[in-house]
Amino acid sequence: MEKRTLGLSGPEVSAIGLGCMGLSYGYGPATDKQQGINLIRTAFERGVTFFDTAEAYGPGTNEQLVGEALQPLRDRVVIATKFGFKGGHADAGLDSRPERIRRVADESLKRLRTDRIDLFYQHRVDPSVPIEDVAGAVKGLITDGKVRHFGLSEAGAEIIRRAHAVQPVAAVQSEYSMWWREPEEKVLPVLEELGIGFVPFSPLGKGFLTGAIDPSTKFDKSDFRNTVPRFTAEARKANEALVELVRDIAVRKNATAAQIALAWLLSRKPWIVPIPGTTKLHRLEENIGASSVTFTPEDLRNIEDALSKITVHGARYSADRQKLVSR
Repeated sequence: MEKRTLGLSGPEVSAIGLGCMGLSYGYGPATDKQQGINLIRTAFERGVTFFDTAEAYGPGTNEQLVGEALQPLRDRVVIATKFGFKGGHADAGLDSRPERIRRVADESLKRLRTDRIDLFYQHRVDPSVPIEDVAGAVKGLITDGKVRHFGLSEAGAEIIRRAHAVQPVAAVQSEYSMWWREPEEKVLPVLEELGIGFVPFSPLGKGFLTGAIDPSTKFDKSDFRNTVPRFTAEARKANEALVELVRDIAVRKNATAAQIALAWLLSRKPWIVPIPGTTKLHRLEENIGASSVTFTPEDLRNIEDALSKITVHGARYSADRQKLVSR
């Protein structure tokens, strides 16, 4: 698979990474441990070298899974994890105090079975802790050799600039896809200016852009999409026009809808590395196949024109979750 470098100071990684969250958390019951290990190792065999996890996924259980799966491959992969929630629980509130950051680093290193974290993200911006203090804490961890690169998740342009002035930011992770393009307004221009890589999560619209979800789809009771306004039956019905567009492009390119959505992201900038997640081997193979789909300049103009005529319905988060991603 093609390799990409996350900005000027970041690591070299596969053009498509693997978001590991869904193996343990967020989209229903956790995957069987051995199946999860097999999927992660198969991803590596197919060329994936970039694996994304977080303390809050589980909490801790996803890091343990990733650590066990990648231990035999450790020196050939890049592992990203995150800090920033109280006690590692995503619903317990934010906590990016420097002492907490240092503690999370030590605990994550143990769970990941490694002596260094390749990319350590602040999971969400904590308004009660100056970003300069956060960046300084990670800078100390880098000096100590426990962390190699600093990242931010769902941060706005001003926060990115302030953090980068203290410790160079290698990558920013935020939601970005054909149906959530907000980062294009302020974040991507700043990243290009400062030489920072971008890692889109939910690049397939939390599964919606694959065409596998329709208004009648029922989610497991523990699936967080049940709380997302954009996933109400009414919103899914209203947003079918976007899925139809992606399907039409896929037919013309002899690809799948998922591959088109991922290839479109890859075409945006050479320092963009999406991290689709999956629990299924055949979906893993499909996602990886997106790296071979190419667009001509005319293709991209036509796609942009078609997207500009489609209105996406529904907020991407509930009001409580939205408070964590305010710019």
